[in-house]
Amino acid sequence: MTDVSTWLEASGAIAGVGGVGYMKVRAPRAYWATIGMPAAWARFTVQYRTTMDVCGLTVQPSGLRAFMARSVARREVQPVPPKVRRVRGTSTGLRVTLRLPAGLEPADIAAASERLRHAWGVHAVHVLATKPGFVELRMTGYDVLRRVRMPRKAQAHDLVVPVALKDDGTAYERDYRKIPHALTLGANQSGKSMYQRNLIKGLAGLPVALVGVDCKRGVEQSRYAARLSALATNPDDAASLIDVLVAEMEDRFDLLAKHGASDLWALPERLRPAPVVVLVDEIAELFLISSKKDEERRERIVTGLIRLAQLSRAVGIYLEICGQRFGSELGKGATMLRAQLTGRVVHRVNDKQTAEMGLNDVAPESVPAACTIPADRPGQAVAADSSGGWSRIRTPETSESETVAVCREFAHLAPDLPALEPFRPVAPLDPTLIIPPMPTEAPAIP
Repeated sequence: MTDVSTWLEASGAIAGVGGVGYMKVRAPRAYWATIGMPAAWARFTVQYRTTMDVCGLTVQPSGLRAFMARSVARREVQPVPPKVRRVRGTSTGLRVTLRLPAGLEPADIAAASERLRHAWGVHAVHVLATKPGFVELRMTGYDVLRRVRMPRKAQAHDLVVPVALKDDGTAYERDYRKIPHALTLGANQSGKSMYQRNLIKGLAGLPVALVGVDCKRGVEQSRYAARLSALATNPDDAASLIDVLVAEMEDRFDLLAKHGASDLWALPERLRPAPVVVLVDEIAELFLISSKKDEERRERIVTGLIRLAQLSRAVGIYLEICGQRFGSELGKGATMLRAQLTGRVVHRVNDKQTAEMGLNDVAPESVPAACTIPADRPGQAVAADSSGGWSRIRTPETSESETVAVCREFAHLAPDLPALEPFRPVAPLDPTLIIPPMPTEAPAIP
């Protein structure tokens, strides 16, 4: 009997360890909530002061504090670490708010983030300066980009579209009010189209005009025709469409001047025209020419895009430009246009120079991260902007049929812009709504 009970206990222990290991791999959120977070919280609580001291994140106490420690408390004077104001757990990690003592800055904490990660046994530690004197440590307990699950609260609103998940467990939002124009780079099969698909899906439910420029005969964007206000599928149509957008921009400036408004959002709602988001699928197709006779068309396109990038933010016209490369080799005006694109998202690239084209002028330290994106992680990218901040992101997998269904559902939200009416695409019929013909009965044979 004793041998049997011992065998049962051993089998139960082995099964329990195996179940924990399986949960850690297959259900990392459940593992973190039940085992990982309590263990990490305990390590942080017990080792906090020692860890901060060995990482050089402490300062000498003030004269008064030292005097009180020696004279009143009768104890040795110890260095002062940042004061923990708040600790809270999330579904992906821990959030710790620290009050920095005089002599420390957020950059000091960020420089030691890798050492803090190993000390507390978490997957990553990100440092965010929330307000003067305070920082937030965003710890992730596991690799949240391995299997992307967007936060439930991440919903499109106004002109803010949650399009991907950041490596600190929060949503990466495309905010057109803050970052009006953006550039997305990436090699084939890197997830660039998936990023644009998620962006269109989020924008479809907002009252904005979507304008597509897809010179690959519309193979990428024509399926979203139900929600598009305009679509150009070849360079000639693209040149005409960009001319119309420039004219629309000038008309809106006239409207602002008439009412003494500084931008679109200062107008009364009844007078405010709908925002326009221009989605360019492959920018190189607008720059490259095959013969000398195409130079005039190229100049029209480039000049129009540069004018839009420089001026259109105030009138609610925004550019979302995608491409595999975007350098000076495209020709005159390429670098000037790129300099106007504040937001940058770089997926897996084929060479370091492409990553530098997108990131080196806004966040140089993020270039190595873009060059080391693995090929087996489509959709993973590095996002940066002119503030110098950057983060790793990954878009959730979204099927084409799902995005098409959303575009059909919100087709009524496409605003009425008469200037774009000649370029309005015809939405293809939904194959699920086509009723097959009824078979006819064969005549009876007498």
